[in-house]
Amino acid sequence: MKIVSSRFLIFSLLLLFVMLADSCKNRSIMFRTPRDFKYDDFNQISSIEQYKIGVNDIVEISLSTNKGAGELESVASGDNGIVVRQKLYVTVEFDGTVKIPIIGRIYLKDLSMREAELLMEEKYKLIFIDPFVVIKITNKRVVLFPGEGGSARVINLTNQNTSLLEALAMSGGISGNGKAHKVKLIRGDLKNPKVYLIDLSTIDGIKASDMILQGNDIVYIQPRDEYITNFSGRISGVLALVTTLFFFYTIIPKN
Repeated sequence: MKIVSSRFLIFSLLLLFVMLADSCKNRSIMFRTPRDFKYDDFNQISSIEQYKIGVNDIVEISLSTNKGAGELESVASGDNGIVVRQKLYVTVEFDGTVKIPIIGRIYLKDLSMREAELLMEEKYKLIFIDPFVVIKITNKRVVLFPGEGGSARVINLTNQNTSLLEALAMSGGISGNGKAHKVKLIRGDLKNPKVYLIDLSTIDGIKASDMILQGNDIVYIQPRDEYITNFSGRISGVLALVTTLFFFYTIIPKN
């Protein structure tokens, strides 16, 4: 009977230890992937790839004629001689198109800004003499998790082509709790996104850090699990419970 009781006590302590170790995992870690998860190859992304226009982007369009001479001179003047400039703002709709005066609907999704400018100039050639188009995206943004709870940020990309390294610098860099060798870049349709794993812990990672971010990218620096810290914080209470159980075990009469 004494052997059975001892085995039961040892089994109970082992079960308690396993439950404690599992509870020490960092439950705040997001976007976990299986060990055999196949990441997309970021080497297939050109470091000089330009920003591509996406759905819900707000496009600022400036149009002038005569190969842009109006950009240096008066585009239009009011009665008092003051130069009047008007800019057109359109939103890329769910089908990737925008609605532009005179032209109508035109597909811009997945085009670089230079490609969109050339496309619009070709369309306006049918109406104006030597049209000159300049476009900007005014609401580009990415979501960045630097590896510390409560410090996630939505970063507005003011530059036309912002790299991963620049975005990290804008957010203050990787936090002390973040894993520089586990930077996840999530891109595209969230129902079937592309997921890239980037190692920025070595100088070789500079190649990946130069990649151009796209609108609505998610940059996630995985935080550390910190098993030791969590374990030490919980062990004191568990030891008190084990001590109490052992005390009662020793004073219970053995038949």
